[in-house]
Amino acid sequence: MFKNKQTPLKLFIYLTILMLLWSIIVFIVIPNAMVIITTFYRDGEFSFGAIEKIYKSKRAVDSLRNSFLLAFTLPITTSIVGILQVLFIEYFEIKGSKILSVIYLIPLVFGGLLINNGYLFAYGPSGLITNFVSNYFPDINRYWFQGYFAVMLVLTFGCTTNYIIFFRNTIKQIDYYTIEAAKNLGASQWEVLSKVVFPQLRPIISTCVILLFQQGLGAMSAPLIVGGKNFQSISPLILTLANRPTSRDLAAILSLILGFFQIILLYVIQRNEKNGQYLSLSKTKVSLSKQKIKNKVVNIIFHLLAYLFALIHLIPFLAVIIFSFTDYKTIASGNIKWESFTFANYFRILTDKDAYGPFLNSIIYAGLAALIVAVITIFVARLIHQWNNWFTSLIEYLMHIPWLLPGILFALGLVVTYSVPNFWMFNKILTGSWIIMLIAYIVVMLPNTLRFTKAAFFGVDNSLEEAAANLGAGKLYTFFKVVLPTIVPTALALFALNFNGKLADYDLTAFLYHPLSPTLGIIIRSNADPTAAVDAAALNLVYSVILIVINSIVIWLVYFDGFGRLGKFMKRSGQDSAVAMTTESLG
Repeated sequence: MFKNKQTPLKLFIYLTILMLLWSIIVFIVIPNAMVIITTFYRDGEFSFGAIEKIYKSKRAVDSLRNSFLLAFTLPITTSIVGILQVLFIEYFEIKGSKILSVIYLIPLVFGGLLINNGYLFAYGPSGLITNFVSNYFPDINRYWFQGYFAVMLVLTFGCTTNYIIFFRNTIKQIDYYTIEAAKNLGASQWEVLSKVVFPQLRPIISTCVILLFQQGLGAMSAPLIVGGKNFQSISPLILTLANRPTSRDLAAILSLILGFFQIILLYVIQRNEKNGQYLSLSKTKVSLSKQKIKNKVVNIIFHLLAYLFALIHLIPFLAVIIFSFTDYKTIASGNIKWESFTFANYFRILTDKDAYGPFLNSIIYAGLAALIVAVITIFVARLIHQWNNWFTSLIEYLMHIPWLLPGILFALGLVVTYSVPNFWMFNKILTGSWIIMLIAYIVVMLPNTLRFTKAAFFGVDNSLEEAAANLGAGKLYTFFKVVLPTIVPTALALFALNFNGKLADYDLTAFLYHPLSPTLGIIIRSNADPTAAVDAAALNLVYSVILIVINSIVIWLVYFDGFGRLGKFMKRSGQDSAVAMTTESLG
């Protein structure tokens, strides 16, 4: 593709590379550098006064302590729940495991801001469960679901997606012969798990633990929505400080603290990848068979835990869906009657521009960003795959900068850098424009997307390209007809994750959204405020259900061969139509 004698193609590639380098420098390197410079270089000289202010601020110190508390405890709680869930549906014989496997997928379509709002609706001061219990215990503390416990519960069950996706797929690949061999040698079920199964899964467990540490350290939505006044973390505080021009240096310092630990995190991940252990590669590998729990007490406890986990997932999820079809009075009281059900909430969303406008804005932003990122990373991954030299390594490292530093720091950098004219941006002010948020979405998606896309390219069999070349096919034709179809499944999966992840984004959006074009994340967060209008909760429920439907469709299309099934259905429908037309013509 790149050693082609066709001058127009080579010229196009070089121009694209130049534009890519300009974009990386302007939208990744400079904003992050400007945050650091403006933080420590004030009034013409270097100053560390912002660090002293942080040290003396009780609120800042408390937020730091809470963030690190989440960072160290979330990997423990989520790993316990996540590993047990996978064992319940894939390793042990648990009655109803097929239903449980569907329920445990709920965080995939009901995550982020949605799950926080769902838990608040179920257990908050005016929540469904709280109202129900208050009918029997009027003196109950309506603010019981707040603080560290509430944040940890939401994050623990909301972050199990790492285990449901990665850990589950890995445990399915375990060679059953190794388990049978251990059992034949007299090993107990616990010894088989601890000495045979878990050692093979250690790399993926380590990766999940590290990612959970990152999620706990940078948690924003959960502390903001269910943390209450007494449990706030760094990220919400950074947002508050960043909205005050005189306090942006403090916001930058806190962001740099997060960034420092992100860099340590990357180092740990790289060491984990280099020293990792991998699964058994036996040529006669046998699929894993579910194990019957021999100890009756353990069997009962595991069944109860499996159903308890499912119940915790289901209550907020079903409550959101059911009450989205009721009027706001029923939502406020929690008392359902037949006359309470209505489609008025959905009718309003579909007909009122103020209601459906944020929904369309989110789809446009998330869709455009995911599509642009897919194109950029495919191009860069192809460069790396074909050239693989110092230049492509430099581009790859530069594109990983957003992964090293927290998204909040990057958003703050965009605000600081492009609130004034700059010659490298042709003296255009981007702060307050609609495009600055799209840029932010694209940049923060780049590292992980490039990581997986590059892996997909290196998984392509080079003999396919060689065969096409021997048959006389050009480089460009070979790329689009041979190489690209091979990586399309990975690209679609990444598109789905990126699209779903930004559809109801709040963390970045809160810094950069245009006041006249709010997105769903902003609206859902404002509607969740106790001072919001009486019908705000009803709109939030409808938004959540619509997002659940969209997320479910995307997940089905990508992860459950939805495209293949649709293709087969359309092909079969076309054949049936052709048969019907032939029969009619013969008749």
